[in-house]
Amino acid sequence: MINSGSTQPNTPITPRSRGRTFLISAVILLLVIALTILAGYGSGISARKQNASDTLVQQLTEQFQFVDQDIQAGRYKIAQQRLEYILSKDPSFPGAQAKLTEVLVQISLQEGIQSPTPTPSLVPTPDFAGAEQAYSSAAQLIVAQDWPGALRALDQLRKLDPSYQQSQVDGMYYFALRNYGYALIAQQGNLEGGIYQLTLAERFGPLDRDTNGLREGARVYLIGASFWELDWPQALLYFEQARAWGNLWDGTMTASERYWYASMRYGDQLFGEGKYCEEGEAYFQYQNALTVAALDRVAQNNYDELLLVCFPATPTIDLTALVTPTLTTPIVGTTETPKDTDTPAPPTETPTETPTPEG
Repeated sequence: MINSGSTQPNTPITPRSRGRTFLISAVILLLVIALTILAGYGSGISARKQNASDTLVQQLTEQFQFVDQDIQAGRYKIAQQRLEYILSKDPSFPGAQAKLTEVLVQISLQEGIQSPTPTPSLVPTPDFAGAEQAYSSAAQLIVAQDWPGALRALDQLRKLDPSYQQSQVDGMYYFALRNYGYALIAQQGNLEGGIYQLTLAERFGPLDRDTNGLREGARVYLIGASFWELDWPQALLYFEQARAWGNLWDGTMTASERYWYASMRYGDQLFGEGKYCEEGEAYFQYQNALTVAALDRVAQNNYDELLLVCFPATPTIDLTALVTPTLTTPIVGTTETPKDTDTPAPPTETPTETPTPEG
């Protein structure tokens, strides 16, 4: 029976079309499986690399902790081996280079004390004797943390004999320059001198992370100081960054104090320009200064005015005055007669005639 409602003939599905569909589905499935395998393989490699890195960091950290124990016990040679192993695996390991230099100085000092006094020979060797004496003097000055004196002794040693204990002398130079520069910045507030000494130390070896960060903070401080009283926004920007490196100072003010002062003066500038309450304007600059210390007289006066401008008092409305009920107080002893009420008159009687009897 023919279905009259259909105008198109039915298209039979041939085996060839079914095979093609199955092949496409199989290829897609294989691609998905391959991508999944590759993703898992890559993830596995990444995880193994991360695990290997974590394991290495743990091992190096343990070795570095053993170094302090070796130094306290006087096992400087073993400490030297540990540190050289750490630096071979991670040249930038924090504190390893400085600690190795310290160990080398101790070894040199120990060997100098234990070595016998050289017997004078017929051939004078004044340069060698002077170099040896300068070397011993430099080692003792480093132990005493007299960095300028140690550097002078090392300079004298290099003048007498540039090739004398060259690797040890390089390490001593690094150690003295690094610590001298650090002390100039952190303790004496001599930022330019500290930066210079640390830059010289970098010629003998890479600076550790803390020392390099301190030098960067000193540079930021000096850039901020170059804008002082000339461009308060720029000065404020740099001293806000300098605060991240601790309580840096230049012998006069710390980075926090300069941040406090620059915030007030920038707030005064914005106040004079009529920029009061928006983000970053005068009110917010005074708020930044208050996070460090109390405002000075000028800033405090401006700040007090801003509080009234930025946060005006809201007028209070007396609701009782708006809706007051009218109360009628009766007067005692009086009777009020309604105006519109008529008092009815008494009724008038019509006289009735009395009948008379008829006669």
